[in-house]
Amino acid sequence: MHAPRTSAGRRRGPARRGLAAVEFAILLPLLCFLFAAAVDFSRIFYYDLIVANCARSGALYGSQDTTCAVDTSGIQAVAQKDAADLNSQQLTVTSSVNSSSNPTRVTVTVTYPFSTISRYPGIPSQITLSRTVQANVVPWTPN
Repeated sequence: MHAPRTSAGRRRGPARRGLAAVEFAILLPLLCFLFAAAVDFSRIFYYDLIVANCARSGALYGSQDTTCAVDTSGIQAVAQKDAADLNSQQLTVTSSVNSSSNPTRVTVTVTYPFSTISRYPGIPSQITLSRTVQANVVPWTPN
């Protein structure tokens, strides 16, 4: 049986005060977990984009000519310039060429260890982000 209504349309009877606060208190841990997960996965995508850009920049530098292709320290320096938001001590840049005397292709690999803010069931908390970019070396032409 329903409680009789007043002329304003409100019910007379037991008050339901605080029900929204209880519902919010029950949902708050779930909302915090979802927010932390969204922030963590956003960080993964952002760091992965930085690692890809570092590898691309290093390969672009190495593809300028045969001298730049074998300049591993130059490739590493250019790749690390794109990693302003990452810890440069943890960023690993390696490069190789298909021939040391007359390279036609340079390969740059950039790796970075990533750790999540919190642990999630079934998902590792440590992930190594890695990107490899190959570029053709511009052949030397005499002037």
